[in-house]
Amino acid sequence: MAQKQTIHLCVLAALLAGCTTASVEKDYTQYVNPFIGTGGHGHTYPGAVMPNGMIHPSPDTRIYEWDACSGYYYADSTINGFSHTHLSGTGCADLGDVLLMPTVGVQQITTEETAQPNKDILPFASAFSHEKETASPGYYSVFLDRYGVQAELTATNRAALHRYTFPESDDAGFILDLDYSIQAQRNRHLSIEVVNDSTLCGYKNTNGWAWRHDVYFYAVFSKPFTCTVVQDSVLQKDGTRTPGQCKALLKFKTQKDEQVLVKVALSAVDMEGAEKNLAEISGWDFEGTRAKARDAWNSYLSKVDIQTEDEEKKRVFYTAMYHTAISPALFTDVDGRYRSLDREIRTAQEGKPMYTIFSLWDTFRALHPLLTILEPEQNSLYINSLLNQYQEGGILPMWELAGNYTGTMIGYNAVPVIVDAYMKGDRSFDANLALKACLRSAEYDTISPIATTGYLIHNALMPISKYYKNTLGYVPCDEEWESVAKGLEYAYDDWCISLLAEAVGDTATQRIYARRGQNYRNYYDAGTGFMRGKDLKGNWRTPFNPYSSNHRSDDYCEGNAWQWTWFVPHDIEGLAELMGGRETMLARLDTLFTADSKLEGELVSADISGLIGQYAHGNEPSHHIIYMYNTLGQPWKAQKLIDEVLHSQYFDAPNGLSGNEDCGQMSAWYVLNAMGFYQPCPGKPVYSIGRPLFNAVTIHLSGDKDFRIVATNNSPENKYIQSATLNGKPLEKPFFSHDELMEGGTLELVMGSEPSQWGAF
Repeated sequence: MAQKQTIHLCVLAALLAGCTTASVEKDYTQYVNPFIGTGGHGHTYPGAVMPNGMIHPSPDTRIYEWDACSGYYYADSTINGFSHTHLSGTGCADLGDVLLMPTVGVQQITTEETAQPNKDILPFASAFSHEKETASPGYYSVFLDRYGVQAELTATNRAALHRYTFPESDDAGFILDLDYSIQAQRNRHLSIEVVNDSTLCGYKNTNGWAWRHDVYFYAVFSKPFTCTVVQDSVLQKDGTRTPGQCKALLKFKTQKDEQVLVKVALSAVDMEGAEKNLAEISGWDFEGTRAKARDAWNSYLSKVDIQTEDEEKKRVFYTAMYHTAISPALFTDVDGRYRSLDREIRTAQEGKPMYTIFSLWDTFRALHPLLTILEPEQNSLYINSLLNQYQEGGILPMWELAGNYTGTMIGYNAVPVIVDAYMKGDRSFDANLALKACLRSAEYDTISPIATTGYLIHNALMPISKYYKNTLGYVPCDEEWESVAKGLEYAYDDWCISLLAEAVGDTATQRIYARRGQNYRNYYDAGTGFMRGKDLKGNWRTPFNPYSSNHRSDDYCEGNAWQWTWFVPHDIEGLAELMGGRETMLARLDTLFTADSKLEGELVSADISGLIGQYAHGNEPSHHIIYMYNTLGQPWKAQKLIDEVLHSQYFDAPNGLSGNEDCGQMSAWYVLNAMGFYQPCPGKPVYSIGRPLFNAVTIHLSGDKDFRIVATNNSPENKYIQSATLNGKPLEKPFFSHDELMEGGTLELVMGSEPSQWGAF
């Protein structure tokens, strides 16, 4: 439940003065602005969702290109309709299933031949304005100018509830568009069935980023309709036919301001699952459903209380928290069934539902570490899902979507998620099974994982680079793209495996993987001071330009040599030695933040954003770098830079994120750093102290414990820590452990306007 506070209401009147006590619920949702990240390249959406819910009803304003990844872009002025599946902040697009649009008048589903259509705008799209659009956790509303209809959305975990207020009309209705999807995924199968005069159901199977995506829907309307189903097929060059249009055109009469409600539920299993999921909404109580969604969000947001008079900072902080609880998403029907990675229908263990949308290359860095503090039980459920996916599919996923391997990104980053939780005391899973799963991800073999078909997916999950890193000790740049980035991530992931092996008593494996964790050394070129690509013969790739970027077709991944040289979070001391000592590394680190922010190359990665010098906060490979100053004994430099990032790269506006939100990672970084600390190396249960943004923060932990961070003399100018105490005892170094945090207590930081020697050496 949301935290409650007691307030005293003193009432003064001419003949009566008194004081009474009332208990009221604090509404944290008032500080959430779901439009943050919907502009720029944040790729978020403003729709009505529950924390980690299955269904994501939200408006769609565009279909194609990079900024259509979530279906909504703030600069747009038309809405195509409201679909029920979306991705929050990703760099790839998919979903946008079961689009619903209210209409008044002629239902135009084809574009007139004389028109010059925008490919992003459907024939039945409506103009709208942001002045008549609102959103809050679990609720969205907009006025559709074309039809004169007010649209409202709310949701439970597995079902959406729509409310539409119509004008008076003899020709009102809805279009349910099943062939629509974001980025126009290839439809394999489409079908709509009219169950009765108020109910539709249907099924679609698409091939997109998720190579086989199954969606069953069940929709019930509060008002009877007449229905025409428009369905056809398209003749292909090879003589086969593929699904074309598949739309239901509904018609009815409305009185002025008549409200028509719609309940929609989805399932990846079957139609029965979708119908059962619809039972989460009994009756047509829109306001009651909305209130329950708000309560669910307050329960999550209330886990952290911040003390500040700055209303904008409250909105940025609680919106960031909101974004950390959208993904991963529930993938189990109300009856416990789900579709597994091997395409089978299985039943989840009681109390352990399955989840989907694991953007692990991003979220291992901050989202999952944050959850080990705020919601360790929920994080355990995610690990349970990952281990089940290993058993069902044959290998841990790199980027799992809707029960599919996508093979997206690099590394095997389920490993640090699992190992970090175990090192923090999570014993909810079988450590020996986890070690087996981690080893499977780290080794190269020719046996395809159970659930993958085709060369592309297999090659992405079992790249030959794993063979080279385990034999040569490095990934040759003439054998695979992104060789340096892959090799550096492999070294870190292998180090994580060594920790788990040691914890379960497997000494032989521990030694092998600890040694492989040192493979990062093979990429360092002392002549240039950068991590560089090396070919099969051991020669550095030439020519070399650290400012160069050729997106996904060079030696790095969504970055350049400036950013990737620092990806050694597990061995900062070793990296310093490699660079020629602590002083040399500090000088190199200083240069990172003062270098020219230019980017050069044939196809510069758009992900390299949020630049401070060549530090790129808008993408994940840079997120740990600032805290190297703490390890190297100059924490005041970290404090200054963290303050700059917090104030320059996050703000209360649609363009309030400096890069893709990436399923909660960008926001999780903010939440942790605004509270005053960060975990630079998942696997090491140690937090590094930064620059607290607020006067005080209280983290409400399990077991009725609180951990408080108090910043005395805090102000915009006083960004530097002068001294610190932990539970009243002097803290001389800028670190504390996960165990110390979870025990509860108080970290007090005395702030000042000038750098101090606190934590220095």
